Amino acid sequence: MFPPRFNVLGVGISIVDLPTSISLVQEWIKNRDSQYICFCNVYTVMSCQRDPAFCKVIESAGLAVPDGMPLVWIGRLKGNKQISRLYGPDFMVALCQFFEDTDYRHYLYGGAPGVAEDLKGELLKRFPHLQIVGTYSPPFQPLTEEEDKEVVERINATSPQIVWVGLGTPKQEYWAYKHVSRITSAVILPVGAAFDFLTGRVPQAPRWMQQAGLEWFFRLLSEPRRLWRRYLIENPKFLLMVLGQALGLWKSTKE
Repeated sequence: MFPPRFNVLGVGISIVDLPTSISLVQEWIKNRDSQYICFCNVYTVMSCQRDPAFCKVIESAGLAVPDGMPLVWIGRLKGNKQISRLYGPDFMVALCQFFEDTDYRHYLYGGAPGVAEDLKGELLKRFPHLQIVGTYSPPFQPLTEEEDKEVVERINATSPQIVWVGLGTPKQEYWAYKHVSRITSAVILPVGAAFDFLTGRVPQAPRWMQQAGLEWFFRLLSEPRRLWRRYLIENPKFLLMVLGQALGLWKSTKE
């Protein structure tokens, strides 16, 4: 049973909070049900407008949770008062803490060379009993079919229940979609920048800015060359489209 979703520009966002999401992950693991979660923000929704195939990836996820505050606000305006933000880095910490004293096995896939191994060290400092059974930082260029097969075999050999993926959107969501049936009985969690945030490679916005929906501004100041288009073009366009949807001037095929 999956939670209902609300519509944001044709993208279904799950109506969930942290306890519900953790319970679902636990249920999937117990039932050996391979699923993946998409952590969605404004960039995710706007990527779906350009790429219908990516929209299918989000739709196929066991959960498509609101990672960005604008999606939380829209959900609440639509009457879903119980919805809360599920920020990828915080979700990773919360789930590792919740599962620390279980026999669940974690695998870290992604990041630049050495990042996954550094993340393993950071997580074990916080949660000494956490079972991290493997790490792998893939090369920047796409893997060949044979290389990908070897990676899948390498991951499956460790029998993980949880595979954390840090490849950036939309690459990591596509990876989860294509591999969820190939990674045996595992829940795949693409958490993107969590790999860099939790290892201290990239600074995180102060908590008050995150709660106020201003994290985008902090990240823009931190990485202007890489993120200016996403925040200065995509964000205003998103606001106009959401307003159009609210006024009935724009409708998705799912409404």
